[in-house]
This record gives sequence, structure tokens and C-alpha cells, in this order.
Amino acid sequence: MSLHKNHPFHLVDPSPWPLFGALGTMTTMTGLIKWFHLYETNLLFLGFTINTLVMFQWWRDIIRESTFQGHHTYCVTMGLRWGMILFITSEVFFFISFFWAFFHSSLSPSVELGMIWPPKGIQTFNPMEIPLLNTLILLTSGLTVTWAHHGLMENDYKQALHGLLLTVMLGFYFTILQGYEYMEAPFTIADSVYGSAFFMATGFHGLHVIIGSTFLLICLIRHFYSHFSSIHHFGFEAAAWYWHFVDVVWLFLYISIYWWGS
Repeated sequence: MSLHKNHPFHLVDPSPWPLFGALGTMTTMTGLIKWFHLYETNLLFLGFTINTLVMFQWWRDIIRESTFQGHHTYCVTMGLRWGMILFITSEVFFFISFFWAFFHSSLSPSVELGMIWPPKGIQTFNPMEIPLLNTLILLTSGLTVTWAHHGLMENDYKQALHGLLLTVMLGFYFTILQGYEYMEAPFTIADSVYGSAFFMATGFHGLHVIIGSTFLLICLIRHFYSHFSSIHHFGFEAAAWYWHFVDVVWLFLYISIYWWGS
């Protein structure tokens, strides 16, 4: 059979990772239910382990296809770009639902809420403390990831490496501070609609920060092994787009929930 092809597309070889990924996700969700009801975490950690191994090996295969085998042609890369754009668009609408719920309750508080906002008994966070620091951290990380991108475009290896390293460090620092904020929170997710809206919105944003930091960490490791060039680095571009999206969502969260909503 000839290995040559007369089209610019990538026909992916059969792979076991989608099936194993689905099984790992099912195990994780079953483990969550077991943890909620029986307070046992063994099945949950098994699911995490399966998903971690699947991600490692699936990403390894994609890196081989794009970096070493040359399967990611211009047409393939354009498809990936549109896929990432549509994915981020879906994430925007995901967060719009949380903002909708928050403003629906805050602009016209119901009788059950005492017709005041924040509801009576809710002690809100001071927006000038950790929330402001986290805002500065994410804005700075947006600058450092742009710095890394410019370094990559100019074939400046060290500049891109330093920018990526700083971005990853700032991302994980944000997560640590948000975890501390949650530990010190004067209310819980069960405290009125304010607690539910606050923890759902900021919690899912925090999850996106962890995902984005992991995304950028993988890009940092790939850059260390010289997988990127000035004309072939969509993996990094996708991570940078995602990170800028995370930054913008946080600005809306800070202004609407931490500052205006308090």
C-alpha cells in the first residue's frame, strides 16, 4: 500500500484513547457519587488516574503527529483554529449563564431574599484585598504570555521560555490565593443564592485557571524540547487564546461580583 496521499488532510489512525478516556470519565463520575454518598474516594482516584494516563498518551500521540510526522498541514491547522474558536465561544456562553443568574437575583431581589442585595446575613469579600491581588496577577500573566508569544515569533528561545515560565507560576499562584480565599470565606455555597452564584462562577473560573495553567505547562515542556518554531506553534497559540479568555472572564467576575455585587 502506498504511503503517499493526494490531499492535505489528516486521516487519524485508529486509537484506543477515546474509549479509555470515556471509561475513565465514567469511573470518575461514579467515584464522585460514591464519595458524596459513602465518603469513599478510592473509585474517584482510580478515575483520575485513568484520565491522567489517557491524557498523557493521547497528547503524546498528537505531538508526534504534529511535530515529528508533519501531519498538521495548513488545512489541518485551520480546522484546529476554528475548533478552538468555537470551543472558547461555547465557554463564553457557559459563563454568561452564571452572570445571568447573578444579575437576575441582584438587580431585582425577591421577597425570599429580603428584597435587598447582598441578602441579609451575607458578609461579602473586600474587593480591595485578595480579589484585587488576583486581578493584578492575571493581568500580569496576560502580559507575560504575550511576551512569550512575541519571543516565539522572533525565534528568541530564552525570551519565550522565561515568559511561559512566569505565566505558569502566576497561574498556579492565583489558584493558591483563591484556595486560601475559599478557606477564609464567611459564607458557603449553601448560603442563599449569593453563595450559590458566587461559588459556581468563581469556582468554575478557578477550574479554568487550573486547566489553562496545565495547558501552558505542557507548552513550556514542549518549548523546552524545541517542539515549536516561529511558523509552527498552534499548540501554544491555542493555550494563549484560552488564557486571555480566562483573564477577560475574571475581569467581569471582579467588577460584577466582587466589586459591584458587594
